[in-house]
Amino acid sequence: MTIINGLTIGIITILIGIYGILTKRNLIKMVMCLYIMNSSVILFFISLGYRSGAQAAIVENGDQLMVDPLPQALMLTSIVIGLVITSLGLALAIKIYKEHSTINTKRLIEK
Repeated sequence: MTIINGLTIGIITILIGIYGILTKRNLIKMVMCLYIMNSSVILFFISLGYRSGAQAAIVENGDQLMVDPLPQALMLTSIVIGLVITSLGLALAIKIYKEHSTINTKRLIEK
């Protein structure tokens, strides 16, 4: 029996993002693949903090099983950083298109 959870889906989508970066020649598609990888890492780390049957990290009694809040807090920062990097990459792609009239990496290398 195969268990599909956040860790498995995170690893699969990271591999999809790597495949896209290695095979695509369009700068916008490459930036989108980087964003897919960023989202995959976020899913992976949040899934690491999950515990089945656990409650939020609000302590009422000291003997409760709690979910680890640290990965969630770190991933909030990662979401903001990933969004900024994606917008910067797309802005650079627009600037490159205005300067060179192409966003194909092979054509850019030839120039």
